[in-house]
Amino acid sequence: MSHRHVAICSGFGLVFLLSLGQKTPPFFPLTTSLLFSQQLTKMSATDKPEIAFIDDREAENGSDSEKGPVVRTIDNMRVLGLSDDDAEFYANFTPEQRKATTRKVDYRLVPMLAILYLASHLDRANIGNAKIEGLADDLGLDGVQWNIALSLFFIPYILLEVPSNILLKKFKRPSVYLGSLVTIWGIIMTLHGVVKNFAGLLTVRILLGVFEAGFFPAAVYLVSFWYMPRDLAIRIACFYCTSSLSGAFSGLLAAAIAKMDGVGGYEGWRWIFLLEGIATVLLGIATFFFLIDTPALSTKWLSPDEIRFLEIQHFIKQGGRFRDEENEDKFKWGDMKAVITNWRLYMQAWALLATSACSYGTKFTLPTITKAMGFNNTTAQLMTVPAYVAGAISALFFARLSDRYYWRMPFVAIPLGLIAIGYGIIISLKGDLSGNVAAAMVGVIITCMGIYPIQPAGSSWASNNLAPASRRAIGVAFNICVGNIGGIIGSYMYLDSEKPKYYTGFGLSLAFGGSGVIVALLLELSYKWENNRRDKMSEAEVRAKYTEEELMRMGDKSPLFRYTL
Repeated sequence: MSHRHVAICSGFGLVFLLSLGQKTPPFFPLTTSLLFSQQLTKMSATDKPEIAFIDDREAENGSDSEKGPVVRTIDNMRVLGLSDDDAEFYANFTPEQRKATTRKVDYRLVPMLAILYLASHLDRANIGNAKIEGLADDLGLDGVQWNIALSLFFIPYILLEVPSNILLKKFKRPSVYLGSLVTIWGIIMTLHGVVKNFAGLLTVRILLGVFEAGFFPAAVYLVSFWYMPRDLAIRIACFYCTSSLSGAFSGLLAAAIAKMDGVGGYEGWRWIFLLEGIATVLLGIATFFFLIDTPALSTKWLSPDEIRFLEIQHFIKQGGRFRDEENEDKFKWGDMKAVITNWRLYMQAWALLATSACSYGTKFTLPTITKAMGFNNTTAQLMTVPAYVAGAISALFFARLSDRYYWRMPFVAIPLGLIAIGYGIIISLKGDLSGNVAAAMVGVIITCMGIYPIQPAGSSWASNNLAPASRRAIGVAFNICVGNIGGIIGSYMYLDSEKPKYYTGFGLSLAFGGSGVIVALLLELSYKWENNRRDKMSEAEVRAKYTEEELMRMGDKSPLFRYTL
């Protein structure tokens, strides 16, 4: 990895921690992780749970194998088959022990995912920075060819997200799977720097989409594996906000690396791809060694009691274990059918689609927009930084509130409203960006403050409302998959023939923001209606109609399941 990339990654950690009020650590990789965890642990729900025994059909003087299923309510989740010994252990695991365990997970998982996601977004979006450094001219691309090159990345990226998460569950060590993906896409990013024509550019963009497809769904699934539902949004936000910071770093890196123009006979834009690709390869290799896998494989840094606690916690989130638990990790077509026929999941995906269209459209075009404000190439790259930093801060702020109140809808709807407001301001300038630099920058900043909080809250909302775990893994990936269709739309929204007014791009972005607000409100109303409908059916009626195992297998379709609003 180049010294510049090490500095950038370390700088990200330092700036981010300082924004949270932490002291500057003397050494980034370990100490940054610890400080990360201290901030996150303050946001966690770690109080000792009340355990209610809902049903106990224990055979008198019988052995464990003779007992009927026991259903308990733990942390407001219904659990089947948790033994008395495990229930007592979980209840007696003190708040201090819970915080210490969560802190250990925090500083080993979240910073690693954050750095990898930063690399992911740098690698997919730096083509926008390369454009104003001469990529399109040197390869002889016209306007339509440029849009095609952007959009082709998303076809495999969208199609392979769900299969990738299904494949992930077959790996005992997620670090091996993700490490392989990151290393390969780093190699492909490096190859961007040696393409000679339009066909070569299309090839590397498609391959990049193939190998980046699995990362974000896998990262969300890993977070949902290690943490309780109440603690998801802030964790997802802590690595997702790097997608915003990647825009800032991309501009800074591009401005610096472009000065290498002519070194070794390569243009400056080629060095952007070459250096960032090499850095990603090194990160991919590090992933094999530093990304954590499962509690059972974490004996070097977790005590036996901590491992047992985390495994029981995972058991609780799944709703319990059934007699065919040996088939738990096998793909079930029933879960796939339940996901693709879940109309509410499409509504949740619309918020992500709207955000994705605005996000990628902005990220691919923002350097061109800032250049239209009258700045030269280097200054235009640097002027993208404030908007992305504001987006990262906004993502963390909204995610913290979302977890604190355990209410997802407002923290999806309000940012979507900010997107509409920001683009409304830009449209009102009628293309005169150079004559209204301050207003244009305010509009761009408000837009980014709306774009980046939505994915953490939206992904957490979907994850909270999907059960059991096998269905959640497919559903989270499917939600992100449908949402990423917005990336294709965003690739075509900003047409070179319309710059700097970009009526199509700005207008569609405003429409996406406004429609997203409406959909989020309607979705919450539908969840409220369904919860109220289920409340009308008494527990006695439910138990008379279904066995305990049937209820648990039904997951979010169970009359006893309540949706998160």
